[in-house]
Amino acid sequence: MSEKPLTARPEIEVRGLHKSFGDNEVLRGIDLEIEQGEVVCVIGPSGSGKSTLLRCVNLLEEPTKGQVFVGGTELTDPDVDIDAVRRRIGMVFQQFNLFPHLTVTENLTLPQRRVLKRDKATAAKVAAENLERVGLSEKANAYPASLSGGQQQRVAIARSLSMGPEVMLFDEPTSALDPELVGDVLGVMRMLANEGMTMMVVTHEMTFAREVADRVVFMDGGVVVEDGTPAQVIGDPAHERTRHFLSRLIDPAMAEVEEETSDQVGEND
Repeated sequence: MSEKPLTARPEIEVRGLHKSFGDNEVLRGIDLEIEQGEVVCVIGPSGSGKSTLLRCVNLLEEPTKGQVFVGGTELTDPDVDIDAVRRRIGMVFQQFNLFPHLTVTENLTLPQRRVLKRDKATAAKVAAENLERVGLSEKANAYPASLSGGQQQRVAIARSLSMGPEVMLFDEPTSALDPELVGDVLGVMRMLANEGMTMMVVTHEMTFAREVADRVVFMDGGVVVEDGTPAQVIGDPAHERTRHFLSRLIDPAMAEVEEETSDQVGEND
């Protein structure tokens, strides 16, 4: 990890964030700050609220209560120009969401031209630069169907970078990939971290979190259970719930056996 400059105001601030879907309260009062240039990995079991938290940061999900600030601007202010703020936030999803009928270059230039109003030549130049950054210059004229899943995800990252974001949000960007394709995508994310990009990453890739993140946040039941350095949260977790989650990642087969045994005991009781 590179040394990251810290600013007086966090790049991302989440204050007292709640989110409910009907009677289901998914987020139960989240407080989180991410400084400029920090890489924060959010980990936790399925249903813990981590992806919902990420989507609330750029208002893809409307918080039920609480405040979200990005770059000092409150996204939850009813009068905010949300489109203007979102231009500063790149987001990469589990699925690649590329237009199948457009070439790689066209996938990168279309949002630049429509949202940023760049001319065709400028958009193409920016696209070429970002394809080179993710190691896919030779695929500029290819169509998404001819690319591997890992290559498509790297194109999706290049597309986000072409919009000039100040913050990048990643929602389990490698979960849809075959294991042998994960490394190239994580390598691009590692490069961005080394360049000083502010990144919030929902992930199950513990090696990436341990080696690249400045901080790791463990969520469960819609709350932050632990927040600290990778050495603290992954290497020496303070809470039993964190230890149990990590043990399931390290040896999922054993965790499944233990869970089944526990269920049987409960039924016998």
